[in-house]
Amino acid sequence: MRKKMSQRRKKEIFWGYVFVLPFIIGFLVFMLGPMIFSIIGSFTDYNLTSKMNFIGLENFKRMFFSDDLFWKSLYNTIYFVIFTVPLTTLMSIFLATILNQKMRGISFFRTIFYLPAILSGVAVYILWMQLLSPSSGLINTFLAWFHIEGPAWLFDPQWTKPALILMKLWSVGGAMLLYLATLQNVPNTLYESAEIDGAGIWKKFKNITLPLITPIIFYDIITSTIGSFQIFQEAYVMTKNGTGGPANSLLFYNLHMWNKAFVAFDMGYAMAMSMVLFVIVLVLTFINLKLAPQWVYYSGGGNK
Repeated sequence: MRKKMSQRRKKEIFWGYVFVLPFIIGFLVFMLGPMIFSIIGSFTDYNLTSKMNFIGLENFKRMFFSDDLFWKSLYNTIYFVIFTVPLTTLMSIFLATILNQKMRGISFFRTIFYLPAILSGVAVYILWMQLLSPSSGLINTFLAWFHIEGPAWLFDPQWTKPALILMKLWSVGGAMLLYLATLQNVPNTLYESAEIDGAGIWKKFKNITLPLITPIIFYDIITSTIGSFQIFQEAYVMTKNGTGGPANSLLFYNLHMWNKAFVAFDMGYAMAMSMVLFVIVLVLTFINLKLAPQWVYYSGGGNK
């Protein structure tokens, strides 16, 4: 009997590995392999066609002490992250709260606010380039109705990053859907009890709704931070030939890394930049994980 069970167990283990094999191969080929290659390449002088020549820390020295555009791109990216993550999170929560109300036609409005999240990226960027046109764009035309002179947006270094942040706020439908699903799982009995105790709308939101959605807020902050640090397509499409816009105001970190890798063919330097970005995101994620028990509430067992 034991022998039969052992053979059955071996068969189960075998088929288990067979089913997870595609993931293992994909992880090794598309994630772990390129990561190891980038770590090794960051210490070399490599231009895609030449032999890798080991140069030690020269790429990192040049990055921190000689490349002014490195610091400019890092500043642009951090600026974008600092404003985009909290604003998109707050907007998502606000829209989800409004669209969680029970009223006729609410499904139509939920669909309308979600649609921008599934539209094609490049098409959206071209659309926003038209909307942000200083002379004929709908946004400045709307502002002119109230006798407000609209900015030059993508042509003014002071307004280029706010323009992209505005564009991000328009497409918060994906995160909004997560918050909406979470809000619909909040027990109505909690709100009914709070109303009996005389709690108003704000107190119910602060003491019931907000604590119960903190796990989704935590998840949204983590993923939004990582995604914001990876901003590339917007600046590449919306600036001429991916140059980074006026005064390099849209030269984000990934765009600068792309130019180094596939325009200047300085691949070793670009891989060194990727390692620095990996460390920055890793540290920020670690900090968020450490701070999470202070404010994230899990209904099944408090803060964890």
